[in-house]
Amino acid sequence: MEYRKISSLKSVKDFKQYLSEKGINIPCDDEMEHGNSAPLNKTLRIEDKVIGNRFCVLPMEGWDCPGGHPSDLTRRRWKNFGISGAKLIWGGEAAAVRVDGMSNPDQLLISTETLKEIEDMREELVNAHKEKFGTADDLFVGLQLTHSGRFSKPYDKKKLSPRIAYHHPILDRKFGIAPDYPVLTDAEVDDIIKDYIKGAVSALKCGFEFVDVKHCHGYLGHELLSAVDRPGNYGGSFENRTRFLSEIVKGIKSEAPGLKIGVRLSLFDFVPFKKGKDNIGEAEEFSGAYRYAFGGDGSGNGVDFSETYKFLDLLFSLGIKMVCTTVGSPYYNPHIQRPAMFPPCDGYQPPEDPLAGVARQINAVTEVKKNRPEMIFIGSAYTYLQEWIPNVAQAVIRGGKADSIGLGRMVLPYPDMPADILSGRPLDKRRICRTFSDCTTAPRNGMVSGCYPLDGHYKSMPECEKLKEAKKTMSGK
Repeated sequence: MEYRKISSLKSVKDFKQYLSEKGINIPCDDEMEHGNSAPLNKTLRIEDKVIGNRFCVLPMEGWDCPGGHPSDLTRRRWKNFGISGAKLIWGGEAAAVRVDGMSNPDQLLISTETLKEIEDMREELVNAHKEKFGTADDLFVGLQLTHSGRFSKPYDKKKLSPRIAYHHPILDRKFGIAPDYPVLTDAEVDDIIKDYIKGAVSALKCGFEFVDVKHCHGYLGHELLSAVDRPGNYGGSFENRTRFLSEIVKGIKSEAPGLKIGVRLSLFDFVPFKKGKDNIGEAEEFSGAYRYAFGGDGSGNGVDFSETYKFLDLLFSLGIKMVCTTVGSPYYNPHIQRPAMFPPCDGYQPPEDPLAGVARQINAVTEVKKNRPEMIFIGSAYTYLQEWIPNVAQAVIRGGKADSIGLGRMVLPYPDMPADILSGRPLDKRRICRTFSDCTTAPRNGMVSGCYPLDGHYKSMPECEKLKEAKKTMSGK
């Protein structure tokens, strides 16, 4: 399948014409507005906190925290978040709350041993922001708390040590999990909840203003939402499947009063995908209704927000008003989660124009925002828009379709893109992420994550040559 590269669309007219030809619904403004009254420059209020603009840096994993400790690369990345111009830093990094939930041995871990280093790193981010923009009073910085569950690799970068909530008929087969592999007991889930609460208390001590209780991308919190076949306190009914969240929130409010709470949520999920003919992604086979997609309609490739709305109602009842949105998982259906022209090494060629994936997420956030207008929704999947991020972001905010625009991969090569957009400066096309996916292929091959094609710092690292060789081997060249 041939899709036009975004860089080939030389004007906003070309971009909108291409969307029209493909029947893809993405809002896009013809002209950008600037100044304090411009949509993207407007402040955003969360309770007593005023956030200075409508850009957000999304949480990522750098695979560069040996033994859970931040490295110079981690600190460099966080400092870049500070100078980005975004006034909302959602998590900065995915921080594991315990060792067995680390996605790799070099994931950031929040613990007694790492506490001071994380505190210092947060302070460096804030100071960098203050130095560049004159104030950090309107900067809102949180930490994402996570347990990788099924996708945990705490001891070996190339070997899963899964902590599963239930046996999944497709994912077990896909990732080599035996039928008799142990499922987390309710008592073990109880212990993980305690570690989330400890992590939140530690985050407050580090100076973070909020924590994200992660419920996305197939990790433990997200997997529990689809644990329809699990017996006991954490499976079956909607109440049981959301007990994990409720107990964590109750504990945080008790042990860390004053700390705000947000949730990064996969609004919906699809069936896992695999490489098909010509390496194009296709759905894994299954029989009957697909029961394991939270927010899915049972077909495996459709959306039903009935439970998503119930979950948002639950969040609101718990006093949580911040939701950072995403969909699916990078491990088993990346084309819906992270639209890209070029897949990572363990991915597949996109089965649709990646712009269709962007539109699906923008439209999903529009729907949940309509359902809960009093809540704050941060959108994602914008990186693939490349040159047209400003025009689409402005149209989304102006139309009330989301409250903040989240950028992830884009801030690796081009951290100060938000600052350039907000000030009306032309974009630096040399640093625009083209979704080469090297930031994913590198860690899939045991290397630190970063933008090797466009960031000179990573280009000069020995890992860059190792990555090139790995890609040659994978392509058979």
